[in-house]
Amino acid sequence: MPAPHVSNANDPLERERTHLSSSRAALRAMRADVEALDIKDVTANWVNAAVLERQIEDRITALADLAHTPLFFGRLDYTHAPGADQAEGAEGEQFYIGRRHVHDADGDPMVIDWRAPVSQPFYRASKKEPMDVRMRRRFGYTGGELTAYEDEDLTDTSGADQASRLLQTEIERPRVGPMRDIVATIQPEQDEIVRAGIGGTVCVQGAPGTGKTAVGLHRVAYLLYAHRERLARTGTLVIGPNRSFLHYIEQVLPALGELNVAQATVDDLVAHVEVRGTDRAEAARIKGDARMAEVLRRAVRSGVTMPEESVVVVRGSRRWRVPAYEIEEIVRELLGRDIRYGAAREALPQRIAHAVLVRMEQAGEAPDDRVQDAVARNAAVKAAVKAVWPAVDPVKLVLRLLSDAEFLAEHADGVLSAEEQAEILWAKPARGVKSAKWSVADAVLVDEAADLVARTPSLGHVVLDEAQDLSPMQYRAVGRRCTTGSATILGDLAQGTTPWATASWEEALAHLGKPEAAVEELTQGFRVPREVIAYASRLLPAIAPGLAEATSVREAAGDFSVRAVTGGELDAAVVAACRESLEREGSIGLIAADARIEALGALLTEAGMPYLAPGEETTAQARLTLVPASLAKGLEYDYVVLDEPAAVVSGEPDERTGLRRLYVALTRAVSGLTVLHAEPLPGQLG
Repeated sequence: MPAPHVSNANDPLERERTHLSSSRAALRAMRADVEALDIKDVTANWVNAAVLERQIEDRITALADLAHTPLFFGRLDYTHAPGADQAEGAEGEQFYIGRRHVHDADGDPMVIDWRAPVSQPFYRASKKEPMDVRMRRRFGYTGGELTAYEDEDLTDTSGADQASRLLQTEIERPRVGPMRDIVATIQPEQDEIVRAGIGGTVCVQGAPGTGKTAVGLHRVAYLLYAHRERLARTGTLVIGPNRSFLHYIEQVLPALGELNVAQATVDDLVAHVEVRGTDRAEAARIKGDARMAEVLRRAVRSGVTMPEESVVVVRGSRRWRVPAYEIEEIVRELLGRDIRYGAAREALPQRIAHAVLVRMEQAGEAPDDRVQDAVARNAAVKAAVKAVWPAVDPVKLVLRLLSDAEFLAEHADGVLSAEEQAEILWAKPARGVKSAKWSVADAVLVDEAADLVARTPSLGHVVLDEAQDLSPMQYRAVGRRCTTGSATILGDLAQGTTPWATASWEEALAHLGKPEAAVEELTQGFRVPREVIAYASRLLPAIAPGLAEATSVREAAGDFSVRAVTGGELDAAVVAACRESLEREGSIGLIAADARIEALGALLTEAGMPYLAPGEETTAQARLTLVPASLAKGLEYDYVVLDEPAAVVSGEPDERTGLRRLYVALTRAVSGLTVLHAEPLPGQLG
C-alpha cells in the first residue's frame, strides 16, 4: 500500500498518525454511505423493509468509531509478491491489522480485519518461522491517541525472539470498566484455538490468567467472520456462570463488530419453571447425576400401554378393522426405535391409518395421501392413540416424580438406591406446578424431560465458560443446544467449586455428547503476576493434583503481600488496604467469604468509601467492588484485597471445595494482591 502523503515524511510516528487519521475518516465515510442508503424502492413489502432496516441499523452500529479503542494495533510488511502458496501480500506492501476492515473510496484496504488470513502472521510469525513477513510493527496508544511504535525484524535470525515491551504494557494496562478484548495481544497458542475450524468441538483447560474466556469470545468472533452465512442461519450462544459474569464480558464482541451473539446462563436455558427453592447439597448432586436421565426416560414412557381392543374405522358404508395385535406391533416398533416420545405419538395415528389403507387397497379401492390423513384424524384412531400413547407434560411429570414415592421407586429401581430416592423426594409434596418450590436442579430435570418429548433445537456454535462447575445433567442440557453444531468449552478443573464439579474433561465431554472433542491446555498466564500465581499454585496438589502448575510471562512481579493481624484489627486493616489500593490507578476488588459481605459493606459505607456489586461497571469515580467469593470466578481487578482466607474455605461444605474457592479468589489480581488474615492460613499455603 503506498505511503500516505504527509507534511513530515521522515517521521515514522507522524506517518502512522496520519494513516490513523485517514483510516478514521474512511471509516466515517463507510458509515455515512450506509446511513445514506434509501431502501424505499428496493423492498417488495413491509416485512422485507423491516428486515433490511434492522440489518442497516446493525451495520451502522458495527461501523461506529470508538474514540478510545485503537482502530489498528499492528502492521505487517511482507517480503515477497504473493505466490500460489503464499499469503496475500506483495513486495513492499503493508497491511495494517485492526478490529475491523476499513477501505478507502476506491475500495482499497486501509485496515485489515484481524480475522482475515493475511492477518494470521501478526500472531504467529517468528524469526524461526517468519511466514513471509519482513517486519512486524506494534503500536502503543494512550487514550485513543497513537503514541509509540515498536518494530520486530523477522529477517534477522542472529538472535532469539524478544519480548515486546508494548505487548507487555498492553497486558498490564489498568482495568476500569467491563472486560476488554485481547485482539492486540493474542499469543500463538491462543491463536491456534481461536482459528480452529468450526467442524469440531474444542475444550480449553486454562489456568487463571491464561485468557481462556477471551479466547472463547474471540473464537466466536472468528467463526462469525469465517462462516457468517452458516452461523446466521443456525445461531451462536455464549453461556456463562451467572449474570454478573455475562455483564462483565458483554462488551467484548461488540468491540469486535459482532452484535448479534446471544448470551445466557444455564439457568436461563432451562427456565421452564420458576425457581423459588433450594436443594441440600446431596440432593442437588443426585439430581445432577447422569443416572437421572434414565429415570426420566422410564417415567416419560411409563404411560404407554398395549392395546386391548381393535380399532374400527367407519368410512361411508364400509367398516375397516385393525386388530389389537397389529397395533401392538406398531407400538413396540415405535418404542424400539427410541425416537422422541412426541414424534412417536404423532407417527402412531399415521401408522394405524396406513394399516387401514392397506386393507382398502386389498378390497380394490385406490386411496391417496388425503385419505390416509383423514383416517389418521378419525375419532376412533384418535381415541386409540390417546389410550395407548397419552400426551406427556414434562413439568407435571417431574412434579409427580419428585412428589410420589411409589412413582419414583418404580422408575428409579436399579438406578438410584432407596436412600438416594428418599434424598431427592420433596418432604412436602406440592399441590400443583405453580405452588411447587422448584430448585435449579429441578429445572434441569424438566429440560431433560422436555427433550425426551420433543427435540431441543440445535445452534451452530455454543461457547460454554466456567464449564467445570456444571453437573452431568447440566452438561446434557447444554449439549442439546449444539447436537448438530460445535462447541468451545472453557474451564479450569482447579476452580471447580460445586459438589458435582467435573472430575475430568473426558467425562464432561461425554455428558455433553462431544466425546471426540480435542482438549487443549493453556498454562502460560498473561494476567496474574508471577508471585501471585506461584503462591496460589501451592493449593494445586490438594485441589487438582493432575494439573500442571501455571506460569506467568509477566516480567513485573506485582505487589504481593500476606499480612497477619489480630482479630480486632482485621476490619480496620481491610479498610486501610482498600484505601491504599484506591491511591493507585485501576480497579480494586475486595473479595471475602459470602458471610462477611454484609459486615464489610457497612464498614466501607461508614468509612465513606462507595463500592459496587459484581458485574456493575467500574468507572473513574467508582473503582472499588465488593465481591462475595462465590461470585469472583471469571472476574479480574488490578488490585485485590482478600479478606480472611480461612473464612473463604470454611464457607464451603467441604475442604476441597473451600480450597478451590480460595484458589479462585487468590487469582483475580492483575497487578497486586494483599491477603489479610486473623485466623491461621490453610496449611496448604505453607
